[in-house]
Amino acid sequence: MKQYSAIIIDDERNVRGALELLLKQYCPMIQVMGLAASAEEGRELLKMHEVDFIFLDISMPKEDGFAFLRSIEKEKFGVIFTTAYEEYALRALRANAIDYLLKPINYLELCEAVGKAIQYHELRMNKSEILSIYKESLNNLPEQIHQEYRAIEKITVAEQFGFRMVKVAEIMYLQADSNYTIIHLSGLNKIVATRTLSDFEKLLDTPVFFRIHKSTIINMNFLRAYSSYEGNFAELNDGTQLSISRRKVNEFRETVKQFSKSIE
Repeated sequence: MKQYSAIIIDDERNVRGALELLLKQYCPMIQVMGLAASAEEGRELLKMHEVDFIFLDISMPKEDGFAFLRSIEKEKFGVIFTTAYEEYALRALRANAIDYLLKPINYLELCEAVGKAIQYHELRMNKSEILSIYKESLNNLPEQIHQEYRAIEKITVAEQFGFRMVKVAEIMYLQADSNYTIIHLSGLNKIVATRTLSDFEKLLDTPVFFRIHKSTIINMNFLRAYSSYEGNFAELNDGTQLSISRRKVNEFRETVKQFSKSIE
């Protein structure tokens, strides 16, 4: 089993200790090199040890996790945030495909996060373009987290063999494909994302995106027409016709009315 090194930075002593114990018990591939109660102590640990991963508390007194990242070459490390933040902050974390753990930390979620972090770490080490996207994601995160009610403009999409940075405004529609999601972009490009459609529904939680079917979400900005001839269909600007489920038709019609008013 390949071994990886890590440090834990959190101002709460009990969290640091509990996380270290959980890693030793459930993630033996991770060797904890040291614990830090502040960003300053974290930088000292990085001077002393070669580190692959940083478990980092977002909210710390004096210097928070984002300030700490600005002070180091952050793209060199796999960062796993630990946070007690509310849902709006989680949306920003998910939008940037950044690994995170909610406090109190659950060992099953820890194992899942570590597994993903290792997979993405290996990809970053082997592909410079993925490393560049990871750096951009880390740079996007602080602004998105601190602007609570602002719509997310960019998302980092995890694919089977890497990442892609996507502008939300360019997403025409999304379709479920088992545990994957096919994202259709303007310009006839598409991406197979390794997340479920329900994940994207939570992430793109704005009036612009409407779930017309259990397997389809559309961007209302690309809607050209609606037809009820021999079924209910939404037609997009490129001519794509997508089925609207019967139980969604009335809600869809109301959304179209409200949406058309908002752009008049």
